[in-house]
Amino acid sequence: MSGEAIRVRFAPSPTGPLHIGGVRTALYNFLFARQHNGKFILRIEDTDRNRFVPGAEEYIIKSLSWCGIQFDEGVHLGGPFGPYRQSDRKHLYKQYIDILVENEHAYYAFDSHDDLEEAHEKNPNFQYDALSRMKMCNSLTLPKEEVKRRIAAGEPYVVRALIPIDIVIRVNDLIRGEVEVESKTLDDKVLFKSDGMPTYHLANIVDDHLMEITHVIRGEEWLPSAPLHVLLYEFFGWEKPQFAHLPLLLRPDGNGKLSKRDGDRLGFPVYPLEWTDPKTGEKSMGYRESGYYPEAFINMLALLGWNPGTEQEIFSLDELIDAFSLERVGKSGSRFDPEKAKWFNQQYLRKRSDDELTQEFIPILKNLGVDCSWEYVKESIHLVRERVSFVKEIWDQGWFFFKPPEKYDEEVIKKRWKPETSQILQKFSDTLLHLDTFDQVHLDETIQNFLQENAVEMGALMSPLRICLTGGAIGPHLTEIMALIGKEETLHRIETALKKINH
Repeated sequence: MSGEAIRVRFAPSPTGPLHIGGVRTALYNFLFARQHNGKFILRIEDTDRNRFVPGAEEYIIKSLSWCGIQFDEGVHLGGPFGPYRQSDRKHLYKQYIDILVENEHAYYAFDSHDDLEEAHEKNPNFQYDALSRMKMCNSLTLPKEEVKRRIAAGEPYVVRALIPIDIVIRVNDLIRGEVEVESKTLDDKVLFKSDGMPTYHLANIVDDHLMEITHVIRGEEWLPSAPLHVLLYEFFGWEKPQFAHLPLLLRPDGNGKLSKRDGDRLGFPVYPLEWTDPKTGEKSMGYRESGYYPEAFINMLALLGWNPGTEQEIFSLDELIDAFSLERVGKSGSRFDPEKAKWFNQQYLRKRSDDELTQEFIPILKNLGVDCSWEYVKESIHLVRERVSFVKEIWDQGWFFFKPPEKYDEEVIKKRWKPETSQILQKFSDTLLHLDTFDQVHLDETIQNFLQENAVEMGALMSPLRICLTGGAIGPHLTEIMALIGKEETLHRIETALKKINH
């Protein structure tokens, strides 16, 4: 494959937030382009103005930027093949529709909405195709003069593709191999609308040709449109790009396409960034706001549909660029696993240093009104970091480093707090009072000596002591907690617990 000649594009419609399936399509295009030293383009396909959503284009650009997916040309960057927004290219398409009509590969159709409704009522399976078009109101059934008159009078019309009656169309797909489709199964799709805007089918082909796109890598929902696109290339006499249709992202149970509803129901995001619907004001979760690292998010997405052929699961972006190939993208859908997504984030969190995690956690503490020294926060993180998948969970796992318990777990007290517990804790507290050095080594030694000298079982001291310090049966090694919060705080918490629990 020649390097510099490779050009791929990601061409979303600004009809709402970008689904993670769309992010994966952009990622695979990006990896393919980088691996072959090619160019990666962002084109906005906004020919359907009825579905346009304000803010969606900006959201798409922000999301991909957060993911670290970089473009070489595009709507936000410019480039030699601009403009990169289809509504800004409106003036280009008419000449191509004229070529198709002139060469009898397309025709004008004047059927009204009512005409089409009536056809559907007579035949629920009606489609505008080789069988039905000769019974409809179009330039194939009307005299030439009549067609000219209607157009000159400004009558609304659409331009439809004239699908050949009985041929086999072959789509070569880099993932699925050769797909054969009989033309008689296709309908005469609308290519140009009465508002002067092309439909997706025409604009997409013309733009890919003019932007010299060599590979069209897109979701499998576009596979049914591929035969028409192949035909259009042939109608124009243009060289076709290579096609690759990516498998769907499936629900966690494997049944059907992953949707926002699944995320809402099961409590995970399906969008990269939080999205606020401009009409309803409804907020949807985002991976960024849920605490995911972009590298973890991208790593997780890359493996939903592509298999490296090895046991390796953790890939940096550079490693993905080296390893990626369309040959190893599967044909069948990939089941999304929210737990696996968390696991990826945990792996990336574990790669971070205590200092990096401290920097990320301090703003969370400030929001909670907690103000501690860098060193203290860093030491507390070090003790709980193996237990968390997200930075925000450090608080859940270690809040007791920053404030004493306000209440105590009743269930744990029932199991662990015996009639003799208060006496043991009081005696232990007196022992701690006389310690000059309050580090982990000395505390471990002190506990061992106390248990031996007082013939106390380990559980009879340690479980109630944990309740005093953390409010329940949570937290890392007890002497690590004690050494960090210090002698004064440890004694204070034991005293408070004894008063409250024995009350």
